[in-house]
Amino acid sequence: MPEIVRATKAYEQWMRKRIDVVEPDLRAKHRAMAKAPFFFLRATFYRWVPLWQEVCPDLAATPSLLAVGDLHVENFGTWRDHEGRLCWGVNDFDEAFVMPYAIDLVRLATSLLLAIEANGLRIAAEAACAQLLEGYRAAMQVGEGKGFVLEEAHPTLRAMAMGEERDPEHFWQKLGALKTSAVPRRVRKLLLRTMPEIEGTPRIAHRVAGLGSLGRPRYVATAVSGGGLVAREAKAVLPSAYAFALGRKQKETFCGVLAARAIRSPDPYYRQQKDWMLRRLGPHCSAILLSDYPKKRDELHLVQAMGRETANVHFGTPEALPAIRRDLRRRKTRWLFDAASRMTEATLRDWKAWRAR
Repeated sequence: MPEIVRATKAYEQWMRKRIDVVEPDLRAKHRAMAKAPFFFLRATFYRWVPLWQEVCPDLAATPSLLAVGDLHVENFGTWRDHEGRLCWGVNDFDEAFVMPYAIDLVRLATSLLLAIEANGLRIAAEAACAQLLEGYRAAMQVGEGKGFVLEEAHPTLRAMAMGEERDPEHFWQKLGALKTSAVPRRVRKLLLRTMPEIEGTPRIAHRVAGLGSLGRPRYVATAVSGGGLVAREAKAVLPSAYAFALGRKQKETFCGVLAARAIRSPDPYYRQQKDWMLRRLGPHCSAILLSDYPKKRDELHLVQAMGRETANVHFGTPEALPAIRRDLRRRKTRWLFDAASRMTEATLRDWKAWRAR
């Protein structure tokens, strides 16, 4: 049995012991994994961890901090802060855990290479990795993070985040097309507590979104408030797949902790309530897929911003920063591109084995 098949079976059994897995969503995940290497990468963080340790053992020994783990080019998005300002940054922290800092950079760079190969990005692979690393290094050298508030600053990024592809009418039509479903009473109460005063009864549906989180129960409530639509989402929380991959009996989760520690103007609706992660959804309060960005876009600028935002998250573990700066100084210019290239090759081998299963 190929290792990717064995690892997938083991991870899904591990999931079933902890949550009420949505089996049709898992089958959809399996189909998506076979479609393209980029989708496969997004769906298989549980496999990435041992593969990365095998392929990049020197980087697996770099200084540790509370990291995102499942970082990739479509794990960035926008939200509204307490002041109603549009902010941009890492969209979710489902797999957050204490890990070597380099895991976030290498996984993000590998996703860039796979996206370039699939024509989702039109930049040169080595230039993309160099720009990503430049953004990260620059932030680390300054010594303090700075969140991305897309108001008077960051006009290039703001234009990309506000493109026509994120049209509000399309967003609400998509949510409205979801079929209503039964929802646990406790989850229903959690959703309603986060909503403003609404008109009538909210519409609650099962939502299929993402790739790595497929199989987790996920509900979205929509309602009319003040003459317009509002939405809130609840997603089941699991311990990080990093702990699973290393065989650790871990119950603690860190998604809410890392979101709170990261340097950013926070989303006031993104928070953990016991075993559920709650957030506001809206046309500009969601992840941004590569297809959501305008066709005319400054991709190198976007990639550098992703590097800076990765540093913003890593600034949430200040005691690790001196060791990270020392590690960065001793590494050669091409180290990130070289590591991402090796991980791309290893991921493609796994993907081919999955398709041939």
